[in-house]
Amino acid sequence: MVHILLFANLAQEAGTQKIEIEMDLPASVEQVRKKFKEEIGHLKGIDHCLIAVNEEYAEEMDIVKAGDTIAFIPPVSGG
Repeated sequence: MVHILLFANLAQEAGTQKIEIEMDLPASVEQVRKKFKEEIGHLKGIDHCLIAVNEEYAEEMDIVKAGDTIAFIPPVSGG
């Protein structure tokens, strides 16, 4: 099981800030994103998010293990 955290517009669009998904692990961050999109549907901006695994920024090929927490952090704009 992987714990997913969503922030800002992603949380609003999904209707929740936390989601758990079951998948074969270990897996890459990109595989987790793909599985997440299959289960919850495509959220606007999900493909352009920064990703953190256990509170550390991660790359798409980094490995996720059972029990890890993945945060999808949308780009921030402002002025």
